[in-house]
Amino acid sequence: MTTIGKTRRAPLRPARGVLHRLEPGRYAHARIAPPADLEELVEHFWRVRWNLEGLPAQVQETLPHPNANLVVEPGRSAVYGVYSGRWTTTLQGDSQAFGIKFRPGAFRAFLGEAMTALADRSIATAEVFGEAGRALDAVLDLDDDAASALAAGFLRERLPPADPLARRAAAIVDAIVDDRDLHTVAALAERHGMTVRALQRLFSDYVGASPKWVINRYRLHEAIARVQAGQPVAWAALAQDLGYFDQAHFIADFRRLVGVTPAEYARQGDWPAACPRDPARPR
Repeated sequence: MTTIGKTRRAPLRPARGVLHRLEPGRYAHARIAPPADLEELVEHFWRVRWNLEGLPAQVQETLPHPNANLVVEPGRSAVYGVYSGRWTTTLQGDSQAFGIKFRPGAFRAFLGEAMTALADRSIATAEVFGEAGRALDAVLDLDDDAASALAAGFLRERLPPADPLARRAAAIVDAIVDDRDLHTVAALAERHGMTVRALQRLFSDYVGASPKWVINRYRLHEAIARVQAGQPVAWAALAQDLGYFDQAHFIADFRRLVGVTPAEYARQGDWPAACPRDPARPR
């Protein structure tokens, strides 16, 4: 068994990307930090539960991150690549899903080909891990910590060789998230001592999305987070803060991804509450 080189240990980032609030008490979301020896591989484990029995189905929308996710649901287990648009799913009945959110670049070793091959699509877990992947189905019968421990053990038995390029891709994505002054691919490449073309090749191979897409996605994550904070927003100033050429370009990007303009989204006011660490089972 090999190990992946360790470069950092950081707390979970604030949850971002969920666009709308579901009915209180009937939806729960937990995120569990990985053990230290898997931090280079796993961003976090997560679980969502919902109970909508006797109620209409509800549509949930999220803005995905540049990460692969292995998701276990009743009757289905699949690996999802980076999704370029708004992710929409319909929740109904009484059910749940458990997921492993991989670090950017980390799933490349399991997939065995460029992550762009998995962009905007999913494959059955068995296509990656064979019949052994069925062992992960048991997470649905366990509490959050036990499920995360089972998933961690499954991954430990299959740790790929350390890959400096995967680590570099993850570090560059972290830089985009942490530094709001990085607005262009050229500036990002210069910061990391790469040519633009080399940076694009790295992201195509290991992330499954272009560096321009990742920069743009996190600009919009930031915009949505500011709206969800419930404070008045000056749209022109926000567009400038996020590095947009002008307010019109910002509004067009926001509407294309979220489906409404920033002002319309702010007026809706149905934003999700903060996700608890260890939620109770929904009613």
